[in-house]
Amino acid sequence: MDTEQFLAIFKEINSAVLIEIGVVIAAALLFIWCSQKLLPMLANHLHGKQRLFVLALIPTVRVIVFIFAIVWIVPLVIEPTARNMVAILGAAGLAIGFALKDYVSSIIAGVVAVYEVPYRPGDWISVDGTYGEVKHIGMRAVEIVTPDDTVVFIPHLKLWSNLIHNANNGGPSLMCVVDFYLHPEHDANQVKHLLEDVALTSPYVQLAKPIVVVANEEPWGTHYKLKAYPIDPRQQFQFMTDLTARGKSCLRDLSVNFAQLSPEHAAQVGPY
Repeated sequence: MDTEQFLAIFKEINSAVLIEIGVVIAAALLFIWCSQKLLPMLANHLHGKQRLFVLALIPTVRVIVFIFAIVWIVPLVIEPTARNMVAILGAAGLAIGFALKDYVSSIIAGVVAVYEVPYRPGDWISVDGTYGEVKHIGMRAVEIVTPDDTVVFIPHLKLWSNLIHNANNGGPSLMCVVDFYLHPEHDANQVKHLLEDVALTSPYVQLAKPIVVVANEEPWGTHYKLKAYPIDPRQQFQFMTDLTARGKSCLRDLSVNFAQLSPEHAAQVGPY
């Protein structure tokens, strides 16, 4: 399309058209401003779902007013012929397609997720440091609930470039790891057997799964990892708290000292 063909799309703009466009824009901005002021005031007088519904209307009203203003203004500046509309819709389609490329990619990744099954409802997954239980798998995103009862929507697009950590992978078994950091002067075998007994006597432990204690000597002390499985993956935090609390109590009864790091040494070894 050359310059003359491009300019032929547009109407001749005179002062009356400019005034009308200005009035439409001003009216749209005023309506949006009023809705952003009045709807929250109305919502404050409501409760529960009604309040949330009114608050959700604020962005909806803004989009509707924006579309209405565009529909009003476009015929004022563009000759509404079939050829012009095809050209405009083609350009708009290209722009919308570019803007929604991530959305489309997420939908395609959702189809791949149905085939590969990297997560299922009930799985505990971690994506980009966000950990939680899968509650719903949609076409575009997977909905998880974190241990803090926060709902997080993760687009399937993450499948292309991120690691998906699945703790139980569709099964009832989910390993929990509890860390203990002790001063190096102690009987390691005695501590190992004590931690195993702590796990065996937990009301949450799944006895059909192994209980493992791994010890690793560090410059600042001895690092123990107590690995065991709760009966139900949803009990993992109660299980870990029970192991931690009873483990510390039993270790104190052995007169075992816990590792103490200086601020300089802690900065060197990093967080536990």
